[in-house]
Amino acid sequence: MRLFDRAFTGSDEMFALAEAAVTKTIDKLGADAPVAFGSTAYFLPCIYAYTGRKITKLSELKDVLEPVKGWLTRNYRLNDVFTSGIATVLAAEIIEACKYAENPTPYEEKYHGHMTDAEVRELGVPLVTQDIPGFVVIIDEAPTDAQAQVLIKGYQSRGIFVFLLKGAIDQAERCGIKMGFPVRIVPVGPGIEAVSHIISVVVRAAFIFGNVQPGDWEGFNKYSFERIFAFVNAFGPLENITVGCGAGAIAMGFPVITNDTVDVDVVPKSLIIQTNIDDLIETSLEARDIKIKVSNIDLPVACASAFEGEIIRKADMFCEADGSRKDCFELVRTKELHEVEDHKIELIGQDFDAMEVGCKINLAIIIDIAGKNMQSDFEPVFERKIHNYVNCLEGVMHTGQRDLIRIRVSKSSFEAGFRVKHFGELLYAKMKNDFSQVVDKCQVTLVTEPELVTKLRKEANEIYDKRDARLRSLTDESVECFYTCTLCQSFSPSHVCIVTPERLGLCGAVSWLDAKSTNELQPSGPCQVVTKTKVIDEAKGAYEDVNEAVSTYSHGALDKVTLYSIMEDPMTSCGCFECICGIEPMSNGVIIVNREYAGSTPLGMTFAELASMTGGGVQTPGFMGHGRHFIASKKFMKAEGGIARIVWMPKALKDSVAERLNISAKELYGIDNFTDRIADESISEDPDTLMAYLSEKGHPALEMEPMM
Repeated sequence: MRLFDRAFTGSDEMFALAEAAVTKTIDKLGADAPVAFGSTAYFLPCIYAYTGRKITKLSELKDVLEPVKGWLTRNYRLNDVFTSGIATVLAAEIIEACKYAENPTPYEEKYHGHMTDAEVRELGVPLVTQDIPGFVVIIDEAPTDAQAQVLIKGYQSRGIFVFLLKGAIDQAERCGIKMGFPVRIVPVGPGIEAVSHIISVVVRAAFIFGNVQPGDWEGFNKYSFERIFAFVNAFGPLENITVGCGAGAIAMGFPVITNDTVDVDVVPKSLIIQTNIDDLIETSLEARDIKIKVSNIDLPVACASAFEGEIIRKADMFCEADGSRKDCFELVRTKELHEVEDHKIELIGQDFDAMEVGCKINLAIIIDIAGKNMQSDFEPVFERKIHNYVNCLEGVMHTGQRDLIRIRVSKSSFEAGFRVKHFGELLYAKMKNDFSQVVDKCQVTLVTEPELVTKLRKEANEIYDKRDARLRSLTDESVECFYTCTLCQSFSPSHVCIVTPERLGLCGAVSWLDAKSTNELQPSGPCQVVTKTKVIDEAKGAYEDVNEAVSTYSHGALDKVTLYSIMEDPMTSCGCFECICGIEPMSNGVIIVNREYAGSTPLGMTFAELASMTGGGVQTPGFMGHGRHFIASKKFMKAEGGIARIVWMPKALKDSVAERLNISAKELYGIDNFTDRIADESISEDPDTLMAYLSEKGHPALEMEPMM
């Protein structure tokens, strides 16, 4: 039986399982029983993407069997094989949907199953910045456990996101590999039908970032081929049903690399045979044209972006630098060339060897940088990078910044030989590699001596205070230019952020100083100068210069953007936004919901449902994505009356922005403790109780001009 026969047979097998699953589930639950994966605004995402059907109950799931069956043709034309492959994936999603209809958590704890919209969006920024250069789906067991460990850890060390299916999960478990979404090795499910959850991530990326519309087969396959750098490693002997799914992967532009040679024909650039497992990684990366930037740093533990989400529990901790209880800080300083000795790593105080297990320590990390093109404005930009760099260390966790950092080192990393000096080696190499345009010399001083850290922390706080005073003095009116940010265009082709001192990028990761620094470090990069000399309406944030920039950098998809308005040509959103602001008609105000909040809002929609209306690089008057720090800005919705329109936020978000928001409200409107007038989920999740609370508190939005 040759390859195409096997693909068609596998497709038929998957469809037969889907048909049986629907019949069995309807018999058990009834045709009107609800069906959903939960925490997604895209129904059953694969079916919604390729058929346009919004499946919400089992009778609708049964109805979709007919079109899926129609795509499972046995005609031997090449396109039909790949169409059959997509249909195989849809049949797999039908099987999974039946499982979730019976039980919203159908899998054992070790399997991840369905991935939420929040998790898909969480991948947005690292994919854009190429901290995640691609995805691999590993199906079935490698020939030996040792080869599996080298393969999985090899991908992880290169930043590749790893999805595991079937026997690959048990093999990784035997190898003691830590798995989970935070470390970017996800054990999806024990059966091949769980592959639909991986394709679901792909199609939702197209929905969220690419504004591809339901039912657009060509659009989804084009988006996945051009913008999702994924590939499959499938170990033999391959089952026919796996071959059928592989045809679907190839249809979406994802090459399949296998060690199986039985009834498997090579398809150039799409189906590749590699029997030498040692060469599998390089063959796979080459097949998808993924370039990996590898820096050799002398470290006893692995260093890769895959470890950024790693959590070090207290029981696994060797020691902790906790800035909330001990004097700790990290600081980047600009020095003259003669003041810096390049690659000098100095430790003042005890190393880990002299410390007790479980102890809390003082730690100062001071990086002195000298360079002809170095500027003091770059210091906070470099400082924020310390968080990312240290988090890339296996067995090390970093949170916070400045003098409110927390760094945990695991027992396993200490036992592997990790010591304080290795922070210096890592930071030296990263600063020199990533900022070679401005860093001519770099030295790192690490201090664990308590009294000295306390003294140095006071000096660091004086530097932080001076920086903050400068940042507070920066307003949109006080600078000569704004900047574009088009980083997200790798996934959202028509989206352009305009970054100003008072409006950071909607992902929350790019401030005006960040954009300025990026422009100077990468003159032809994503952050380009936008002049502001042709004013249309400064109060609304309308400029001819901005309109020309968004038209140019969106490739004609946008004509104009009004920076401070939610109703008139609002800025587009890619899908990486931290928060969504949406108009609430009854109160004449707006609600704001953040990505982390899973509940409903007074609009009757969750974050995921609101995000489905807001992303994809399109302008949606009445809704906008934004960063959480923009909430307290005096430019927030200035055209519609500003922050006085905010009537509801989740409590956690409200508490996190309360201090700055109250200060802005006092300065703008003379209102004390403004956040006390803003409702949250503990007060209201519906319009009626929201209105009652706002009336009781005398919220200013109730007296403002109508927004519509």
